[in-house]
Order: sequence, then C-alpha cells, then structure tokens
Amino acid sequence: MNTQQLESFIQVAENLNFARAAEILNITQSAVSRQIHSLEDELGTKLFNRSTRTVTLTPEGNVFLDDAKSIIAKLRTATAKIQHRSGVNVPVISIGCKNEADLDLLCKILKECRKEIPELHPFLRIIPYRYILSMFYDEEIDLLFGFKDEIPIRGDTIYKELVKIPLCCVIPSSHFFANKSEIGETEMYNEKIITCSSYAIPTKAAEIQNRISQHILPDQIHFCENMQVILTLVRAGYGISVLPKLNFADPEIKYVPLKNIEPLSYGFFYKKGASNVLQKKVMSIIKKLDNI
Repeated sequence: MNTQQLESFIQVAENLNFARAAEILNITQSAVSRQIHSLEDELGTKLFNRSTRTVTLTPEGNVFLDDAKSIIAKLRTATAKIQHRSGVNVPVISIGCKNEADLDLLCKILKECRKEIPELHPFLRIIPYRYILSMFYDEEIDLLFGFKDEIPIRGDTIYKELVKIPLCCVIPSSHFFANKSEIGETEMYNEKIITCSSYAIPTKAAEIQNRISQHILPDQIHFCENMQVILTLVRAGYGISVLPKLNFADPEIKYVPLKNIEPLSYGFFYKKGASNVLQKKVMSIIKKLDNI
C-alpha cells in the first residue's frame, strides 16, 4: 500500500467521480483507476460500486475512508517534522475526539495552550467511535476528549472532568417549546423526532431518543447518522431531538434542558504515568481552566 493509492482513493471517495479525482491529483483518469484497482486487490475487497453513470462507496469503502485519511494525516505530520528547516523537532500533541461538536470546547483550551506553549503544534483528530478507542489504547492519541460514560476506563486510564453538560430537547427557535425552561419526555410524544445512532451521540441521549420513538408513529421519525445531520434537520423544521447542549451560537436552534435528567460529565482521558513532557504541560494548562 502506498500514498498514491490512498490519495487516489480519498479523492474518488470524496468526489464520487474518477475524472474529478484525476483533475485534483493532476494525473490521468486511467492512472487513478489503476491505483484504485491495485488497492482493492491488495485489500481483497471492492471499495467502490461503479456503473456507467455513478460511483458509490461500498460499505467496506466507507469504513476504510476514515483509516485512509488518518494514515495520510500521520504521514504528513511526520514529513513536516523531518523537513522542518531549522532541524528542530516540532512539538506535536495528538488530540482525539468523536465529532466536530467537541472542537467548540477545545477552542478555549487551544487558545490558552498557544499563549503558554507557542511552539506547540496540536494535531486534532476527529475519529469515529469504532476506531478512537483502539487508537487511544495503542497510544496513537495523547489526549482523548469525550463523555465519561462513553469511554471504558482501564487500569492505566485516568479521566479528568472539565464540565457538566445538560441533555436538552433540541428544537427550532420558532417552536412553541422555545419559551420553556425545561421539558419532560412525555411532552415530546406528539412531536416528530429525529434519532441517531448511539455511536455518533452519547448513549444516554440515544436511549432517550429511542424511548420517545416508541410512542411516535414510524412516519413521524427521521433517522440519521451524525449530530450535524440532526441539527440540520431540526433547523429545517423536520422535527425535534435530544442532544447534549452545544455552545455553537445558532439563532435558529434552541436547547431546552430535560426534566429529571442528570447532566453528562465531559472531560479528557489520558494514560497513567505519561512520560511525554509536552503532554504534561498541556494537561496542566487544561486543569487550570474554569468554565470550559
């Protein structure tokens, strides 16, 4: 497996068009096809379904896309270290999280890190749940951010809470629930609901979504694959949902806390006895911050 194969695969996967991928990579379309065929032969599986009109990812191709991006990102980081003009080792810390919503909380942390460790190069990695645990346990990630209940804590894993985040009913700002101070589950039984896989959102949120769905007709339920799609459908008026409160400023969405539901503990995980000096400095900065 080589970088040409992976870069060809990523471009075809993101554009679903061999000609467009060839244009971006500045190679011929036949060269892109050869790279894809050789990669599929090496992996022993089809990555794309091809017809005369369309190109789509196979389930195997969809799974492999995240891995391919991760490999390319790591290679680029390694190359940057080697090619640094001064020959000084670039101080890089790898930070992992499950989705883009975590980046909002990380922004304040990174601002403080930039002040105190200006030479730091944070390597932010948004990785699906099915991969992030193994990468953390294999020490490919220095710090892992997430909800406490979502990450199994092994003997050498330490968790540090940063904030409590309430679970909320997420609604369009024009909805008649918007003026409420809190909402009970039963109040949502007459609404259309948007649900999501528990791998993409906290398990507790998925459990509440599923409980509410049991009281709603099937044609009133919309299914989706990630938090960003939930927010888009809520914003467009397709229904309401249940999510942790996010800090993104969005005038079209309102978060109303759920009644009698404990807030979720959010923080970061690291390995006990970490010897990385840079990692210790970053953790020290994080622990000093209030009101993340």
